[in-house]
Amino acid sequence: MSSSSSSALETEIFQYIDLHQSDFIKDLKEWVAVESDSVQPGLRKEVMRMMALAAGKLAALGATVNSVNLGSHQLPDGQHLPLPPVILGELGMDPQNPTVCFYGHVDVQPARKEDGWKTDPYVLTEIDGNLYGRGSTDNKGPVLAWINAVETFRALKLAIPVNFKFIIEGMEEAGSLGLEKLLEEEKQCFFSDVDFIVISDNLWLSKKKPALTYGTRGNACFFVEVEGGDKDLHSGTFGGIIHEPLMDLVALLDSLVDPTGHIQIPGIYDSVAALTEEERKLYESIEYDIEEHKNNSGVKKFLYSSKEEILLHLWRYPSLSIHGIEGAFHEPGIKTVIPAKVIGKFSIRQVPYMDLAAVKQQVEEHLKNVFSRRNSPNKLKVSMPLGAKPWVADVNDPLYKAARRAIKTVFGEDPDFIRDGSTIPIARMFQTITQKRVIMFPIGAADAGEHSQNEKISRHNYIEGTKVFAAFFLEISKLRGQLHETSSPETNN
Repeated sequence: MSSSSSSALETEIFQYIDLHQSDFIKDLKEWVAVESDSVQPGLRKEVMRMMALAAGKLAALGATVNSVNLGSHQLPDGQHLPLPPVILGELGMDPQNPTVCFYGHVDVQPARKEDGWKTDPYVLTEIDGNLYGRGSTDNKGPVLAWINAVETFRALKLAIPVNFKFIIEGMEEAGSLGLEKLLEEEKQCFFSDVDFIVISDNLWLSKKKPALTYGTRGNACFFVEVEGGDKDLHSGTFGGIIHEPLMDLVALLDSLVDPTGHIQIPGIYDSVAALTEEERKLYESIEYDIEEHKNNSGVKKFLYSSKEEILLHLWRYPSLSIHGIEGAFHEPGIKTVIPAKVIGKFSIRQVPYMDLAAVKQQVEEHLKNVFSRRNSPNKLKVSMPLGAKPWVADVNDPLYKAARRAIKTVFGEDPDFIRDGSTIPIARMFQTITQKRVIMFPIGAADAGEHSQNEKISRHNYIEGTKVFAAFFLEISKLRGQLHETSSPETNN
């Protein structure tokens, strides 16, 4: 396809999207109205209704839709609750075309107007160009934007440039129960001819500048338990003559990080890859407002003063955070008690090449060494109840280059290439199990408020996001042979 014919095609597609944006917003309003909260068991029927709505939307495109039953799961009270089905959809089977699989979820976090929403969270409301509603950006809006882009090709009777597959779930906000098992079962079937997987379930770093995400940190969560006697004691009777468990614990927690944020556990940085000059340059052009981030957080000062150092320590280097102490008195007032057992809770956001088993061993050895120097008779127990691995992709992969060109076409500027300091297990899960390339392609702005009160997606981002996905389809169709020539994705620890 020549550049002029490609440009004319893009113009036709973009004009259609602009003319039908009211219809696209109407669809989002219908989806937001479904209270598909997967966290609260009492709303499971609404999640089921949402899955049926999404399946119907794909079927209307002409896709083959299979709603896979995942069975049930047991709640803490012993009750069994059915899991929502996972939707597997397929549209197009041209062996000459690349095959794109889009992952999304249509369940949402809990939301109530009395929690601080300025509008009803389940009534999509437009205010000053922003579409407010639970799920508008996480993740119903991006899922619909992708579907809208496919629908545009169908409506204009254009040849579909790629083969589409869809995998849509309804339990992401509750841990994607059952999804990993399904991926294992389908990796030789549904995913066998997939070239790569697109996830649009995170945000830009900026309010205005688009971004592509190429990495996320993992998360290793730890409990450190110190136990003395078998009951709490009165500080007037025993204070000053015993080794207090809480004092031991405070000393242990204090040993983890120094005042500059540097983790003091020996060996913890040994496997962190050295920063290359090419990667450092990616940080120079990133649009990031330090003062805005500071104001949004409510803190007066960050540990670092430059944009590059802040972003490197958010994304590129591990961090350790202390989250709380279980067993200590925390009510208003004072209770002069010496708790018998306390549990400190902290986590380490690890980065690629850091091995979870090695991190666990380093943490245990460090805490045991610190504890031994206290000569305390109390019992120490260290455990890691949860560990999620990091994920990183190659920004020079043809997929990222195609996405970059699509963004330049629609938004008129190159995207920021960013990492995410949080943990998004789904990217790692897909890449590890299917051995397919994964790209994270957000369309929501930094202020979209996912999981928060007044979640929103701007009309601009929703409609331009639909266009950028359509442009992406055209860019991917140009790759064809390159997708098969590139080696399988590397899976980092």
